[in-house]
Amino acid sequence: MPAEEPGLPEESWRWTEPTWRGHVDAVRAGRRLVPDRWPGGARAAVALSFDSDHETIPLRDGETSPGRLAQGEYGARVGAPRILRLLAHHGVPATFFMPAVSALLHPEEARAYTEDGHELAVHGWIHERNMLLGREDERELTARALDTLDALTGRRPVGIRTPSWDFSGSTLATMLDLGFTYDSSLMADDEPYEIVAEGRPTGLVEIPVDWIRDDAPYFTMDRYGAVRPHSRPRDVGEIWRDEFDAAYRDGGVFQLTLHPHVIGHRSRLVVLRELLDHITAHHDVWFATHAQLADTARTVLDGTAGTRPAPSERTP
Repeated sequence: MPAEEPGLPEESWRWTEPTWRGHVDAVRAGRRLVPDRWPGGARAAVALSFDSDHETIPLRDGETSPGRLAQGEYGARVGAPRILRLLAHHGVPATFFMPAVSALLHPEEARAYTEDGHELAVHGWIHERNMLLGREDERELTARALDTLDALTGRRPVGIRTPSWDFSGSTLATMLDLGFTYDSSLMADDEPYEIVAEGRPTGLVEIPVDWIRDDAPYFTMDRYGAVRPHSRPRDVGEIWRDEFDAAYRDGGVFQLTLHPHVIGHRSRLVVLRELLDHITAHHDVWFATHAQLADTARTVLDGTAGTRPAPSERTP
């Protein structure tokens, strides 16, 4: 057996049971929060979200070339206005998760979201990798982002999506300390659930995401790396349509994450338009912001709403 090298982490197979259980139980999915019926008697809920990252992706990594920044600027200059027009055409609300630096670069855009009836929520300061931050730095940047969006729009956000779509060892404590009512970064279910920390319910609602319901994995382009778009937009649209149809059958939630600088291109936005045409053809669907969805999910926690069984528990 080779000798262990100093400084390397201990192999997981050496962990004691309390160690691996401790890692697993640190942040866990608790009670599923799906009411008997959605508001208005709707059969299913739809929660659209857009991560308005814009220039913060290259800025986070110290990339300041005009070419890289222009890719992000496209999202603010072209993508976001197209998306707002499309949402207005269908009369549906959405949630925009916006890094504070994006909002400072494009304050009129941030205000347009809330003025048009959409939700503006926290997405970090400069799309930092929160998994690499110390406790104090993560809290300071999150608080600064929260205050910035509040100051720009006059509306204090209640929700957060971490830039890393993950939690550091201090992320959950930061969220609870700063008064967020929901998070949308984790992937333990198709439906909203309560986050449990070390076996204890936290009261924080999770609106789960997933990479298959995100445009970036399908369409992202890295000029100097191996990442290349590999999917036809309509093939991706078919995946999302199937996801909605299954959520509708289950009486659950269809949640989607998009980026103005990704989905905002002409040949891709047509897929979102066709998806919205398909969804709005169902007259018993509730379109909600993530905050509205979290409020409804919380009625299950408060005991003011009945709950339906999970799909696996129902009679076929």
